[in-house]
Amino acid sequence: MQSNKPLKKQGFLACQKSKQSSGILEKYKDVFESLKAYDNTRTLPFQRKRIDLTLSVRTINLLKKLKAKTGKPISRIIEAKFG
Repeated sequence: MQSNKPLKKQGFLACQKSKQSSGILEKYKDVFESLKAYDNTRTLPFQRKRIDLTLSVRTINLLKKLKAKTGKPISRIIEAKFG
């Protein structure tokens, strides 16, 4: 007959790994949720998509001034206002 000592040790290690994996799942919950959403939709929430907009000349000039002042691309300026 075999001793139960190796099984107890394996059980302890399995418990430690389970706690460790639970900690990882909790720590990176948002990443795992993004991956779950990707499995369902095949798009990631942080992907960017190009669109066409019609803006007034005044708005375009304002965005260009903000771009020159901050050094950020216009798309990032717009995202900062809404995101």
